[in-house]
Amino acid sequence: MDFLGIREFISVVENRGFTAASKKLKISVAQVSRQVSALEDRLGAKLLQRTTRKVTLTELGTQFYQQCRPLVDALQDAENSVMDLQRKPVGTLRLTAPVAYGERILSPIISDFSALYPELTITVELSNQRLDLVEGGYDVAIRLGQLQSSSLIARKLKDRTLYVCAAPEYLDKYGTPHSLSELKQHNCLLGTLDHWRLSDAGKTRNVTVTGNIRCNSGPSLLIAALKANGIVQLPDYYVAPYLESGELVPLLQKFSPETEGIWAVYPENRHMLPKVKLFIDYLTLHLSEE
Repeated sequence: MDFLGIREFISVVENRGFTAASKKLKISVAQVSRQVSALEDRLGAKLLQRTTRKVTLTELGTQFYQQCRPLVDALQDAENSVMDLQRKPVGTLRLTAPVAYGERILSPIISDFSALYPELTITVELSNQRLDLVEGGYDVAIRLGQLQSSSLIARKLKDRTLYVCAAPEYLDKYGTPHSLSELKQHNCLLGTLDHWRLSDAGKTRNVTVTGNIRCNSGPSLLIAALKANGIVQLPDYYVAPYLESGELVPLLQKFSPETEGIWAVYPENRHMLPKVKLFIDYLTLHLSEE
């Protein structure tokens, strides 16, 4: 169905003339007249009776107006609904994040965000797997460290710093390493990888380490380090309070790698939904306060 000219026709009827309709629609009188004439030609019916003094509806025009008015109202309601969706966060926000980071850092921020926007349903999947956002229907993912090449759009939320550290009791018993080669003589607490990212002579390198504890949970490795089981490399948001209190001692600081990113990634979309933008903006603001 072709809706061209219907808006102008209804405006002429309701504003009782072409001039008033043109002012209402903010277009020229000539344009209003052309659109209404084109509508009448397409329908093969005279809708308006024009005189020099006034414009009145024909019988067919009256019938057409009565049938069109509810349709135009429905279209306006649909347009307003879409515009509302663009202005405020509603519906469902689906996101994924690494397990430990999600539990420790994101959960309180998500709870505060939800309280601000109660009409928004937030679904969170915590997983250490890099889930496919498009296939899984996720709006946004939080990813840590170096990003893999992809078609996703990435926005850095914050930098993170990696620390190599150990409990004083461990160092008293086994000594303090001062070079990368000395790490081979120590029990290193491992995550999912067999190496740590460190800087050597200004270049980042992966240094192979070994140890008798391996776990894909940062909090679990932190507990092991605090219990003097070995040396660990963890991000600042895990170890900062313990470095400050002296329960952990920073090691090999001259070999510290460059900071890494904490990222929000989302599928390429020219029209980012308000719920996604608001959430990412909120995360950026509140992670900066951590």
